[in-house]
Amino acid sequence: MTIKPPFGRMLTAMVTPFNKDGSVDWPGVETLAKHLVANGHDGIAVNGTTGEAPTTKPEEKDEIIRVVKATVGSKIQVLAGAGDNETSFSVDQAKRAEKAGADGLLIVTPYYNKPPQAGIIAHFNAVANATALPVMVYDIPGRTGVEIESDTIVKLFEHPQIVALKDAKGNVAGTSWVIKRCGIPVYSGDDILNLPLLSVGAVGFVSVCGHTVGKDLKEMLDAWFAGNAARALEIHQKLLPVYTGTFRTQGAILTKAALTLMGLPGGVTRLPLVDATQAQIAQLREDLQAGGVTLK
Repeated sequence: MTIKPPFGRMLTAMVTPFNKDGSVDWPGVETLAKHLVANGHDGIAVNGTTGEAPTTKPEEKDEIIRVVKATVGSKIQVLAGAGDNETSFSVDQAKRAEKAGADGLLIVTPYYNKPPQAGIIAHFNAVANATALPVMVYDIPGRTGVEIESDTIVKLFEHPQIVALKDAKGNVAGTSWVIKRCGIPVYSGDDILNLPLLSVGAVGFVSVCGHTVGKDLKEMLDAWFAGNAARALEIHQKLLPVYTGTFRTQGAILTKAALTLMGLPGGVTRLPLVDATQAQIAQLREDLQAGGVTLK
């Protein structure tokens, strides 16, 4: 089975850098987008969990899309998170993202509500019907409180605008069956499972660690699809300290700290997130260096 990747293979869910006064660091947004392009990315996902979307205003989300798209041009696809736990608001967000210039939508399962599978199907179909943009469905039950069941994923893939799945479920066996059943392009949404998911048919990554080790992840993808599984495994094992270190606490917190350590504009977080402590930064430094990341 050959599955084409609709958004390329290497994407990262970009952080949103904030100034100390809480405002968006717009030059920082441009710098980070350029950094990701320079490290081999095919796409950038903005306004997601790692971008602290729950604490950015709709107008800020629109401008983030515009700034990133203007920075990366037409060669790099920009996906915009537009999911919410309320369907009509998600539809509105999707329309705004399309108007702002997004190339695709990343839509998470409605969270907190714990809708039944019928509600999940209705929600995703409503958002997919709202624009002409292709949709990547995002399954992350650890955050949303409800999984997208396999039968539901197969059913959703029948919609012509739903073209991919970001899988952060942590159930490689279940994802194996979904790929076999319907051939949906799957992107790993859990960095430590990037290689395991490739092994069962995933087409690429929507990474967090792409901020820090994008070139390595790109090399791992290239090695895997060139048939060099041994090299892909070597890279996977090299990056284990980075995968583990980035998620010792919430991923956006430590990714921003990591970018600062690299001399890039990570910026501060917005409440209810809090910035990394000095002890967490010291541990992160060790983790990144163990994974071969060059720090300032």
